[in-house]
Amino acid sequence: QVPLVESGGGLVQAGGSLRLSCSASGRTYSGYVMGWFRQAPGKEREFVAAVSWSGDSTDYADSVKGRFTISRDNAKTMVYLQMNSLKPEDTAVYYCAALPYVPRSVWRKDDLYVDWGQGAQVTVSS
Repeated sequence: QVPLVESGGGLVQAGGSLRLSCSASGRTYSGYVMGWFRQAPGKEREFVAAVSWSGDSTDYADSVKGRFTISRDNAKTMVYLQMNSLKPEDTAVYYCAALPYVPRSVWRKDDLYVDWGQGAQVTVSS
């Protein structure tokens, strides 16, 4: 069973918006940091955003800062990524991931994340 399931991907024109959702199946991930990563064809997976358990602390890659917003609803065990002002270079498969609590300074290290979703395709046309 896949522990995390992403939804909300699709095709959008440049300048448009999408909201990705991540649902945790059967786990609450209490205390965990939740993150979003992406991987474009021919490129390595890269950090996009992460949010603390309380939602009070977030981190964003410079490439998405000011355009993307990460949030979570712990009661619903959901994590969201609101993506605005999308650019063709945002085209990638987006992954949701769970990270047992560690200092914010290492949130961007994908090898520390313990559970992953199957990914959602986001395609931005020019």
